[in-house]
Amino acid sequence: MMDYAKTASLVIKYVGGKDNIKSVTHCATRLRFQLRDNGLRNEEAISDLEGVKGVFLTQSQFQIIFGSGIVNMVCDEVQKQLGTLEEKPEEKEEGKGNVVQRFIKMLSDIFVPIIPAIVAGGLLMGLNNLLTSPLINGRSIIALYPMWQGLASAINTFANAPFTFLPVLIGFSATRKFGGNAFLGAAMGMIMVHPDLLNAYQIGLAQPPVWDIFGFQIAAIGYQGTVLPVLAVSWILANIEKRLRKVTPSWLDNLTTPLLSILVTSFLTFIFVGPVLREAGNLLAAGITWLYNTLGPVGGALFGFAYAPITMTGMHHSFIAIETQLLADSAHTGGSFIFSTASMNNVAQGAAVLAVLLMTKNDKMKSICSASGISALLGITEPAMFGVTLKLKYPFYAAMAGSAAGSAYLAATKTLAQALGAAGLPGFISMKPDHYMNFAIGIILSMGVSFALTMVFWKRFALDQQDGTEKRTGSRAGEIEEASEMEMPREIVTQLYVPMKGQILDVGQSADEVFASKALGSGVAINPAEGMVCAPCDGTISLLFPTKHAVGITSETGVEVLIHIGINTVQLDGQGFEAFVSQGDKVKKGDKLIAADLDLIREKGMNPQTMMILPEGGNLDVTVYPGEQADAKNVAVKAVKTE
Repeated sequence: MMDYAKTASLVIKYVGGKDNIKSVTHCATRLRFQLRDNGLRNEEAISDLEGVKGVFLTQSQFQIIFGSGIVNMVCDEVQKQLGTLEEKPEEKEEGKGNVVQRFIKMLSDIFVPIIPAIVAGGLLMGLNNLLTSPLINGRSIIALYPMWQGLASAINTFANAPFTFLPVLIGFSATRKFGGNAFLGAAMGMIMVHPDLLNAYQIGLAQPPVWDIFGFQIAAIGYQGTVLPVLAVSWILANIEKRLRKVTPSWLDNLTTPLLSILVTSFLTFIFVGPVLREAGNLLAAGITWLYNTLGPVGGALFGFAYAPITMTGMHHSFIAIETQLLADSAHTGGSFIFSTASMNNVAQGAAVLAVLLMTKNDKMKSICSASGISALLGITEPAMFGVTLKLKYPFYAAMAGSAAGSAYLAATKTLAQALGAAGLPGFISMKPDHYMNFAIGIILSMGVSFALTMVFWKRFALDQQDGTEKRTGSRAGEIEEASEMEMPREIVTQLYVPMKGQILDVGQSADEVFASKALGSGVAINPAEGMVCAPCDGTISLLFPTKHAVGITSETGVEVLIHIGINTVQLDGQGFEAFVSQGDKVKKGDKLIAADLDLIREKGMNPQTMMILPEGGNLDVTVYPGEQADAKNVAVKAVKTE
């Protein structure tokens, strides 16, 4: 059994310690860290931990994939060991990323916490469909067994509740996200669905009550199942509250701020904001549905093909608002094609992973595939994508093609979901019973195309050489298992890219005898075509000579790199060199380090040949890649360090 406490302590250690952690949360599969310095994380060490299926950095957030069922246990233990984290206001990340990225992150932060409630309602709705749909010779289960009528009625009430009171959920989550009091947000949501209002689903069927306030007529209509109005109202409420707290004396704050915040926001909601955005939400849902129906199979194929890359960026979280609106207005939209497409994408990823499981001989890869493949088929794709298909690349392309094929068929047959749920094989429960057959055919198409293409790509591109397969021999059957419990030697690979455009030679061919002797270390000599020196890897500037003719970098893997510009250029005393970094700076591959005036160096009678060497020497296995006209896209040196 996994030791969650030990795993949590190692995770904390490898992300840079408690002092480097600003916050930690989790979603269905991933542990999500906001770190003060992402450069302190040790991705290789984390990847080797038990239960970890992958790691990646998106925008400013470092994410560790554990998979469903494990991530919440690890997160609980991490939070327990961290205790209370001190927030530093100056380190907020809200301003990072472009407008689209910030908007998507905002939607994600609002909707991800309430997904379990929506999914529960959706699955209950699917269960109600099974009880009430004419599945058996044109008759429903409750028609055949009237004693189950009460059960169906109760389940229908349970299923509708999250959608009927959706503004309460969104109001709580959104107001908290916008910096207001979450409970005021929930109260505002309750006001928007109060029983005294005309139910939003009755618009057009009944006359709404009217509030006559000093001769001004306000229609008292509820906002059941709406999304856009609640988001806007939550933002308004949070901003009114924050501004009031700044100007209200502390002895009045607790009395007047909540009162005025709710009162002002409520009137704005029913007079202007609500009606306008209700119509905007309806038009958005209708427009998206029209576009999807108009494009038909072509639109389905394009959306299915793009769904996996969209998931990678996190943009799929922005679909939750649209999908909720489609389902809330299913009487006009027919349902949600987004859930159907997501299901095709998920089973396609799962099928690609199962194909890899069948083909690979790598025991670790098999272990990852068996768990992540099943997880993807059941609706959680991150372990499959980041642990397998993206790593091998071609299975990811195969899954995209499979998703396109299945989604095209569903679009052609207008197969739409009636509720949210687990997008994958369990997705049947979210479909209308008379759509089961088309949904099944879509799944078979998606999985079949993805599985077959992965097999073809595996053989065509020799993917078995890229899956990390390691051949081990041993005289005892238990050696491999024993080795997994021991501290085995580990290889750390560092790739150094070309720091200057030009001709790349082994440093043994350097015009400088000292460098050519490799007494200072192995590496390359560069006959430069341009004078700009760029970082050959991610790392930290460990050394910058006062004369700026040489710079040292410690790579993220711990390898020391020295770049020496020109031969005997120390005599120029900094003339002709401009540094763009300082000692201690963090740099990324391709960042500008030093600009050298090659013409000046030649005018002074010196050779501008530049050396990039690895001073560690003995404990590194160094491979050099010569080239006549190399640039920053080319690898110059690969160094393998055994620990």
